[in-house]
Amino acid sequence: MAPNPQLVLPPISDPTVHEQIDRLARRYIDAGGFGMEIMSIIGNSAEGLVERLPAFVRDRMDGLTRTALSRAFSAAAGTRRMVRDRGDWFNRMASTFSGAAGGAGGFAGAMVELPFTVTLLLRSMLEIAAEHGLDPDSDEVRMECLRIFAAAGPMEDDDSTDLGLLAARLSVTGQTVQGLISRVAPRLSVSLGQKLAAQAAPVFGAVVGASINYTFARYYQELARVHFGIMRLSHETGIPHEALVERLRLSIERTQSRRAVRRG
Repeated sequence: MAPNPQLVLPPISDPTVHEQIDRLARRYIDAGGFGMEIMSIIGNSAEGLVERLPAFVRDRMDGLTRTALSRAFSAAAGTRRMVRDRGDWFNRMASTFSGAAGGAGGFAGAMVELPFTVTLLLRSMLEIAAEHGLDPDSDEVRMECLRIFAAAGPMEDDDSTDLGLLAARLSVTGQTVQGLISRVAPRLSVSLGQKLAAQAAPVFGAVVGASINYTFARYYQELARVHFGIMRLSHETGIPHEALVERLRLSIERTQSRRAVRRG
């Protein structure tokens, strides 16, 4: 994301804030982490497999994703009232078992598993928001969850889009939450379509279904910690959200440059 030359942001002088942002930058860069090479291979294969999905599924992916997102908020909030928060590891394992079951069931199993996985991912994000002292039932947090979902999935590579979404601030009303769902669904449906196609392929099956879901869960959890970490810092320090995101962008660029030099 290129900086906006017309945007004048206040400097951040507190060294502890810089340290926290640097940690978030490293987390952001490492979000893919474990299994990303495998996911890249699966993703490249899935690009061709998407075209083999039934036409009615390809045509309805946006609508299916929109419905899954809308229902996931109620389902995720309901499960949090019935079952206490269990943390990242439990949610990753639940998503992993769900992916294994979906992969074992072929196309039909993957279709049934998809909305369940979206709910698990969303519940994990809400738990992380609560860990950061934010209200998981607020529209502000719900909108941030949607921005996280709109980020490039683990089968893609589009850092600039995610940072742009992280920087975007929209008015918080119930209507804009629904409006954002409509805007997010087409982007998320690309990642979910690749996931669905890969799991539905008989040659992949349960093992790859589990691997895909584990990586999806880890990826979105890490992004949630970055997004909600920035929100918490803004609330605690009074520093504008945009200034923190710009500082994050600079830290990410520096960290990536240093790592590239070491690899070179």
